[in-house]
Amino acid sequence: MDQGMLSAFVLLLLVLDPLGSLPIFASTMQQVAPARRSRVALRETVLAYLILVAFMVSGDAFLRVMHLSERSLEVAGGVILLIIAIRMIFAADGAVYDLAPGREPVVFPLAVPLLAGPSAMATVLLLASRQPERMGAWLVALTLAMAVCGVVLVAADRIRQFVGASVVTAAEKLMGLVLSAVAVEMILAGLKRYFFGAGA
Repeated sequence: MDQGMLSAFVLLLLVLDPLGSLPIFASTMQQVAPARRSRVALRETVLAYLILVAFMVSGDAFLRVMHLSERSLEVAGGVILLIIAIRMIFAADGAVYDLAPGREPVVFPLAVPLLAGPSAMATVLLLASRQPERMGAWLVALTLAMAVCGVVLVAADRIRQFVGASVVTAAEKLMGLVLSAVAVEMILAGLKRYFFGAGA
């Protein structure tokens, strides 16, 4: 795995935040029969993956249709990531999404917005628009990151029981701190490209 692909993998893993998703995932899955939880987790992970792949592949076309520049997307994506990072650091347990009793979540709220949320969509669009010639590398990075998310969600109950809720919370806040630095760097890079040209 080259450095660019590794950086994209780490960034996507931070944005997808599988550990931070555990509280919301666990509360949402309470309405699902225990025997079905692994299948539901895998299904929602695959749906989120397909949505993000669609955004990644159509990134350039989307920017052209919306008349958006890479610089504006970079700054906007950085702002969104910064907001997510601040919430990860300071927020308590995530809000619970209401589902009808006995109903399995389909697409909402696990695939979207828990995994394929605005920050993840902005990140894959940014990767694809900045270096479209490396689409293969970005797809591999996204595939690996989503695979990690799938494993974490399938093993959600065991992870929380093994490490404890406090450790999961601490890991989420640490990931939020790292993501905040990535977000600030993204904003600064976008502003630099705006004021000093694309080649700066």
